[in-house]
Amino acid sequence: MSGKRVIAICMSGGEFQTEKGGSLSYKGGDAHAIDVDEQMKFKDFISEIGEMFNCDVRTVSLKYFLPDNKKTLISISNDKDLKRMIKFHESSNTADVYLIPEEAAPDISNMPASRSSRTTLSEAIPPVPLDDMIDDTTGPEDLPISVSVSAPPAVTLEQVMNRAADAQIVINQPDMMSAILEVPNPKGDILTKARTQQWQNTITGVGQRFKNVGEFREALRKYAIANQFGFRYKKNDSHRVTVKCKAEGCPWRIHASRLSTTQLICIKKMNPTHTCEGAGGINGLQTSRSWVASIIKEKLKVYPNYKPKDIVSDIKEEYGIQLNYFQAWRGKEIAREQLQGSYKDGYKQLPLFCEKIMETNPGSLATFTTKEDSSFHRVFVSFHASVYGFLEACRPLVFLDSMPLKSKYQGTLLAATSVDGDDEVFPLAFAVVDAETEDNWEWFLLQLRSALSTSCPITFVADRQKNLQITFVADRQKNLQESIPKVFDNSFHAYCLRYLTDELIRDLKGPFSHEIKRLIVDDFYSAAYASRADSFERHVENIKGLSPEAYDWIVQKSQPDHWANAYFPGSRYNHMTSNTGEPFFSWASDANDLPITQMVDVIRGKIMGLIHVRRISATEANGRLTPSMEVKLEKESVKAQTLQIALSPDSNSYQVRGETYELVNIDRWDCSCKGWQLTGLPCHHAVAVISCTGRSPYEYCSRYFTVENYRLTYSLSINPVPLLEGEICRESSGNSAVTVTVTPPPTRRPPGRPPKKKTPAEEVMKRQLQCSRCKGLGHNKSTCKEYLLEC
Repeated sequence: MSGKRVIAICMSGGEFQTEKGGSLSYKGGDAHAIDVDEQMKFKDFISEIGEMFNCDVRTVSLKYFLPDNKKTLISISNDKDLKRMIKFHESSNTADVYLIPEEAAPDISNMPASRSSRTTLSEAIPPVPLDDMIDDTTGPEDLPISVSVSAPPAVTLEQVMNRAADAQIVINQPDMMSAILEVPNPKGDILTKARTQQWQNTITGVGQRFKNVGEFREALRKYAIANQFGFRYKKNDSHRVTVKCKAEGCPWRIHASRLSTTQLICIKKMNPTHTCEGAGGINGLQTSRSWVASIIKEKLKVYPNYKPKDIVSDIKEEYGIQLNYFQAWRGKEIAREQLQGSYKDGYKQLPLFCEKIMETNPGSLATFTTKEDSSFHRVFVSFHASVYGFLEACRPLVFLDSMPLKSKYQGTLLAATSVDGDDEVFPLAFAVVDAETEDNWEWFLLQLRSALSTSCPITFVADRQKNLQITFVADRQKNLQESIPKVFDNSFHAYCLRYLTDELIRDLKGPFSHEIKRLIVDDFYSAAYASRADSFERHVENIKGLSPEAYDWIVQKSQPDHWANAYFPGSRYNHMTSNTGEPFFSWASDANDLPITQMVDVIRGKIMGLIHVRRISATEANGRLTPSMEVKLEKESVKAQTLQIALSPDSNSYQVRGETYELVNIDRWDCSCKGWQLTGLPCHHAVAVISCTGRSPYEYCSRYFTVENYRLTYSLSINPVPLLEGEICRESSGNSAVTVTVTPPPTRRPPGRPPKKKTPAEEVMKRQLQCSRCKGLGHNKSTCKEYLLEC
């Protein structure tokens, strides 16, 4: 063994449990230790795991946690992943690796066709001992057991008996049960209704006691399911419950009431006899949302996207109870709340959570506001590690964007991002607000300015901060035209080209074909990227030939000095759109169903992991520039080899001839093609001149693209934030402490599926059908009317 190494503690056979605060813990199973170093290959690693656990490694996936993060599992699938795991854990010397079984492929030859790819609820039910499944005194004809497995499909006792009879095999009852249990099952689950067998004795008779009335009702429901009958309440309150069989004339009846001075519920009377023989029907059972929640809770841990329609199907299959969609949906909501905490508690914990963010991450800013009725208004979070990396090493570029949230109380996520030296997204700040309004955007920018000023490093002197010119890339329709210059008076506002294109397509009137709109969009983008005015005018004239209306909109309404490279006064480094915030939106979408404090913490954890991984990448980077910039400079160097250079009468300038004629002044870092100024990297004209003078092109690259700056960007870390249950925040007001209470906002998610509508630009850029016979648009040759008329 050589180099860095860790002890990989590999665990299998257990299960994950969600603790308070959302962290995961692994319980049960076996564990083996493997010594792993940087020289070990992934194939050797999984081979050794397969030998230790005597398993087929193709049926499992390997996952681990990052240090100090027990919420997000990271996959190991190749050599690079294995090396990164070693580097992440080099300080602790051990790493926990979990073997998680992958979903077994269904046997399609024995299964009906289905559009659902769900996993049945019974997969989450632990195996039941054989003694609990069958009573020795029960004959084969009385057994209500049905054993089903994932491959092959469910095998009932009757099917086993029929198959045995067809094969002329005589088997006794113990042999028969072992034959059922030996059906191949890759997961090792006994997918049966055996759980209901355990419920037959939840009600034993007069004198049985329960902790409270809720526990008694739950036991009664399970008892009714196990014995296949329905019931109805005659009396049902907090201190007494009287129930009778739903079947008319059946004498089964039970009465329980509270024991005096206690909360205990005791069965006082019970007639256990049924004369209806199940005529009441299990569908008459009064199932509750809490009962559904208790059934699906374990499965919901493993499959967070467990759909209500699949819950309905699984409950019907496993327990014979027919739920409707809303019963399943409400049961899922209760189970989720039990696992994750309630939305209301999340808002109550928000003040304390903001305090903990700033306490565990000094220099960070986490603040919130409420409305007059104490309901949630907005929360802003920016970590010191992000602000420091931005101010010290990133280009002064900030991208602003938003995304509506689909959580219970809706809201909008506002995000501010930048780009690092490798042109990868760099998270800067985010906020959750009740709605996307001009006031909320201005508040967001004010908090961002405060974060930038309070987190300024010592080396970031006051005059440099004062002269910092930030270019904001954002949609002009998001009420930002006035807010950005108002809050950042020394900044520039570059319109996002994607949103601007949508606006252009929406405003176009008249019967424009799909092809004409696509050509207009192509020329519009070309005009935006054009570095010189003559090139810009040429592309705009092309648009005029297609649509004078589009030409007028571009010249008179679009304000080219805010989006065209040829006229924009700031530096946007050729970044034309604001969609760099998409990782934020992806993280928020994954955490949409969590309480707000947990959703914010999930985003924090994602940023923390991203910074940690990028720091490793920056450490491994070779050369003087970041990897992507090395590639771009190499391409410019290749194109520079064919250029001709001549010294201009002005001794500081050079004439460069190729496909075009350009002037280069290396002292001013200037080329007439404007490519050098736009990107920060020498264009091929500049590279040719620099090489001709015997200098290195690296000396003329922006400092933002150097490996040193790249490492500086990710030099600080984000620390975990503890989620403290049951605590509230107190603000000091004079000599007294005032409790800060935050309640959920009044907005609620409307019923139904949210609409999914493509933007006009997406519709235009989508390829349209073209007939190969008549060359017309909107149809193919099989539906061509001209061809059909000819025939």
